Amino acid sequence: MTSGPGEQPVVLALSGITKRFGALLANEAVDLELRRGQIVALLGENGAGKTTLMNILFGHYVADEGTVSVAGADGRLEPMEPGSPGAALRSGIGMVHQHFTLAENLTAFENIVLGTVPLIRPGLAGRNARARLAELMRRSGLEVDLDVRVSRLSVGEQQRVEILKALYRDARVLVLDEPTAVLTPQESDTLFATLKSLAAQGIAIVFISHKLAEVLAASDRVAVLRLGRKVADLPTAECDRQKLAELMVGHAVTPSRREPKAPGAALLTLDGVSAGEGRDSIRDVGFTLHEGEILGIAGVSGNGQSTLARLLSGLLPAERGSLFLRDKPVHAHDAGDMIRSGIARIPEDRHRDGVVGAMTVAENLVIEEIRGRRYQRFGFLDFSAIAARAREAIAAYDIRCPGGGAVARLLSGGNIQKIVLARTLDAEPVVVLAAQPSRGLDIGATGDVHRRLLEARARGAGVILISEDLDELFALSDRIAVIHRGHLSTPHPSEELDRASVGLMMAGHHTESEAA
Repeated sequence: MTSGPGEQPVVLALSGITKRFGALLANEAVDLELRRGQIVALLGENGAGKTTLMNILFGHYVADEGTVSVAGADGRLEPMEPGSPGAALRSGIGMVHQHFTLAENLTAFENIVLGTVPLIRPGLAGRNARARLAELMRRSGLEVDLDVRVSRLSVGEQQRVEILKALYRDARVLVLDEPTAVLTPQESDTLFATLKSLAAQGIAIVFISHKLAEVLAASDRVAVLRLGRKVADLPTAECDRQKLAELMVGHAVTPSRREPKAPGAALLTLDGVSAGEGRDSIRDVGFTLHEGEILGIAGVSGNGQSTLARLLSGLLPAERGSLFLRDKPVHAHDAGDMIRSGIARIPEDRHRDGVVGAMTVAENLVIEEIRGRRYQRFGFLDFSAIAARAREAIAAYDIRCPGGGAVARLLSGGNIQKIVLARTLDAEPVVVLAAQPSRGLDIGATGDVHRRLLEARARGAGVILISEDLDELFALSDRIAVIHRGHLSTPHPSEELDRASVGLMMAGHHTESEAA
């Protein structure tokens, strides 16, 4: 494989990669090249095979067919040992996962050098490692306090540690999975400036993303997978959002937008509520949600959103303060009480909290109503009614599965989210708590989530939208508040705010009065 005049050499080549999981064809004859100093974005719907392909590259999976070749010291491509993360590391491939793989009780320095320098009496090796890291940070712009425990670092700083860990091991190819999923807009801008700097120094970069704006802004090339096959591989300069969206899903995509609407009466009120402990606690939180309103709550992960969501789901009691639903105090003792009071939830972690993975699609669809009469007959489960409900939901929400008897854990993230949406929204709750409802979803699945939330708003439900995606918040929210270190700002109409001011508030650098 040769390079044309003026082209950088190929440093990585995936050739004819095919991977099956039983009857599922995850990748089919996929070819992908990466050149020195090039940034390639990898796009595709949920279940398109992106993560499988990268796991084959990094040695977590073994391809059924095809090879992964990496440039050696002489620049010639050589097949890499399959199924070996160690071989990938030795070949200069570094991977930064969406969910960081850091030991939070260790310092940044200890995490970076773990496995390369003895942590007990490191001596000269440790001093040499620090000197090398200082040079790496200077060259890359990835500044971080090496002596601070990871648990005390911000999300953006933790990501820098992950990238430094790869660079310290002489990575020449860097793979990032959804790198901006938990970053503020400012942190995202800083990250991509860093990636461009690294690319200018000759490092080749692949990043998986669902955010088309950052793909267009940061990449040199875009490769698109659909149903396990590569359907496009073209220069970013030849792309726009509409073209990429159509390539991903196979048809035109129309984004959902909220129409202006006057809010109704007060539905849910929190007054001086405090709950939880540690970094994710909330303190003296108050707001009012109205009928037919979407209240957006922005914030970087770990600032109290999870505690607020657990409180509103009935999973955590308030230490102080009060909750009112239609001016009546809420005395919920568990999630079931909250659901019966009319507050339903779309949980942040759909795999852990949204479904029971070992149960079927049909069982997950009715699990919150199983004690009611609709799915019982003479004290026994009415399996025909449960099956009918599954058929109805699968058709209405386009849940892609073999049928109601399919095991939930075998479905893609987007299809699991559709199960949660069907179970939550078809019950027509008074209040919908939507925590990170489109995290990790492709543009098609995200559009479906947004449309369903706007339909709930249109019928008069109040929606609390907790999200780290500012595009999502501004597209859907009537008002937006920012949560930082457990404190919630006063909500303001979204038309009075902008991305920059909200992003600064998310990072704790702006007052709500300045943002307003």
